[in-house]
Amino acid sequence: MTEKVEELSTDLIEDSEKVVQLPASYVGNSNKTVTTLKMIVCSLIGIFSFFVTFEWNGKSSILIDHVVNFLSTSFPTLITAYVLILLVAGAVIPFVNKSWKKDTVSRILSVFKLVGLVVGVMLIFGVGPAWLFAPDVGPFLMDKLIKPVGVLIPIGSIFLALLVSYGLLEFIGVFMQPFMKPIFRTPGRSAIDAVASFVGSYSVGLLLTNRVFKQGKYTIREAAIIATGFSTVSVTFMVVMANTLDIMEYWTEFFWVSLVITFIVTALTARIYPLNRMKDEYLDGATPDPEVHVTGKRFQTAYQEALQAVERNPAFLKNLYLHLKDGIIMAMGVVPSILSIGLLGIVLALYTPIFDVVGYIFTPFTYLLQLPEPMLTAKALSLSITEIFLPSLLVTEASLITKFIVANVSVSAILFCSAVIPLILSTEIPLSIRDLIIIWFERVVLSLILVTPIAFLLF
Repeated sequence: MTEKVEELSTDLIEDSEKVVQLPASYVGNSNKTVTTLKMIVCSLIGIFSFFVTFEWNGKSSILIDHVVNFLSTSFPTLITAYVLILLVAGAVIPFVNKSWKKDTVSRILSVFKLVGLVVGVMLIFGVGPAWLFAPDVGPFLMDKLIKPVGVLIPIGSIFLALLVSYGLLEFIGVFMQPFMKPIFRTPGRSAIDAVASFVGSYSVGLLLTNRVFKQGKYTIREAAIIATGFSTVSVTFMVVMANTLDIMEYWTEFFWVSLVITFIVTALTARIYPLNRMKDEYLDGATPDPEVHVTGKRFQTAYQEALQAVERNPAFLKNLYLHLKDGIIMAMGVVPSILSIGLLGIVLALYTPIFDVVGYIFTPFTYLLQLPEPMLTAKALSLSITEIFLPSLLVTEASLITKFIVANVSVSAILFCSAVIPLILSTEIPLSIRDLIIIWFERVVLSLILVTPIAFLLF
């Protein structure tokens, strides 16, 4: 999976490096019209697929969610077999390619994947202890999380190809240059990181950030801000969360509020400890390469950058195939660990007081903000450090305001132990576990404060 993600991240890096180097005549006039049409049509389809809700079979949702629901309801046995294959492959591959030996984090996650495989086999074949088959434990995890995630990531990857491969990312990146530095204290090229993470994958975003950092294009502080501020879960994961909480009819509000809150919180955490104390210097051994800003003819530069991205793509069907392949590889990587860590979190939340105790950290804020279910919300937010889906699983029966707040804070918190934190620790960015826990706490509190009045206004 790492090799595939590195390949995709390299393409994005090449885009970000050429923003100011493109001649106006890069695309010949004979091809420019066709390329422009391809850019517009594919980007519009991608936008429609992820951001436009419509009703089908009595349910209001976005296109990819309708596709996933159709497949899940029409071919349940096939989906179960497919998930079993994902679990087996995801658990076995680290030991086949020896990647489990890479570092301590890899060893721990590989063990969790094996546990996830065992749990998945028990759930699928109906063998195991009674507590595992309690409706709100194993079956809930399998039906509401594992199967939707396993199907949605590859399907979403196909449509993401239209959204991120046909110039839209590059076009947006050029126009974001004047805003990134004053707001987020990061270079304009980091806009590509931000959008790639939010609509694509945190793994792609983090590997992209690390690669650019090692090339001397980000300072230590800039890389730390980008890694902890933009590398949230993708739109496809957000769809699963919204479905779990039964708030898909409010998908537009959920997406845009979470996007805005995430970026506002990033702008704030960039200015407080520990990020504001990070060294504003380049990695030892890297050749500093500060960003050259685009001045004048910004639309023309953005347009040429977008055309270049379209021209560089492989054939249309091959491009979709490559993204589907990457999606399946990613699904194999996350499904087993999500199942095991998710089960651990649910068991600890249901049968131990550990998260009740941790939740007391947030109770002063939930009570001061007058949330309808302050204790439940505090406990849910404390779960977000383990796995991003667990808070949602805890509040499925809560009020709409509570579900909306918990979902938004989960997305904006960004940092969780089942994926993002281990990935950050495996990069060259000098962030410690202590730093990451402090940043997680800051992001949860700031997100909670910001999203609560919005939730009360909306609902």
